[in-house]
Amino acid sequence: MNTRHITLYHASPSRSSGVLTLLEALGADYELKRIDLKAGDNLRADFLALNPMGKVPTIVHDGVLVTEQVAVYQYLAELYPEAGLAPAPGDALRGPFLRWLAFYGSCFEPAMVDKAMKRDAVPRGMSPYVDADTVLDVLEQQLAPGPWLLGERQSAADFLWGSALGWMNQFGLLQPGPATAAYIARMAAHPAVLRGQQVDAGLATA
Repeated sequence: MNTRHITLYHASPSRSSGVLTLLEALGADYELKRIDLKAGDNLRADFLALNPMGKVPTIVHDGVLVTEQVAVYQYLAELYPEAGLAPAPGDALRGPFLRWLAFYGSCFEPAMVDKAMKRDAVPRGMSPYVDADTVLDVLEQQLAPGPWLLGERQSAADFLWGSALGWMNQFGLLQPGPATAAYIARMAAHPAVLRGQQVDAGLATA
């Protein structure tokens, strides 16, 4: 029987924490399979058979495996359309929604790795993201109208970006502009984020 039950392979804290928050925001039916990265659970043969990259987030729904952050966020948001976190085809915000999911994976993450590693950007003609400063400037401009990434409408992309920006800001990897800083604070106060943090805290205690 086709259900909407989700299994999330989750390590706390990690990129999968944002997916946990999204599941809370969606009101999804889910269970967690805990992965201890420090203990090397992600390199066990059984997990590598599921995800050869040894990464989280990894989800399974109705026998379907989904990996890679942006795919996971889009998949989940569209699995629970009643939550309104994924503009549907034909909606004027569909293109911007997909754009900012893709921009995260193709531009933001690699640019921020360069920044963290203090690496010079490659020549513009070879780079899909130019450099970290350009990426952060484009993001600041997008967030300036507020309150969310797509303006007045919150989407699954906010839970992806909110999680990543909050983490990077917490560890000093980001010097956010005023719009980005306000957005980080706004997302940090979101009820689903707070619920996800409570779940993670319970896992840490256990």
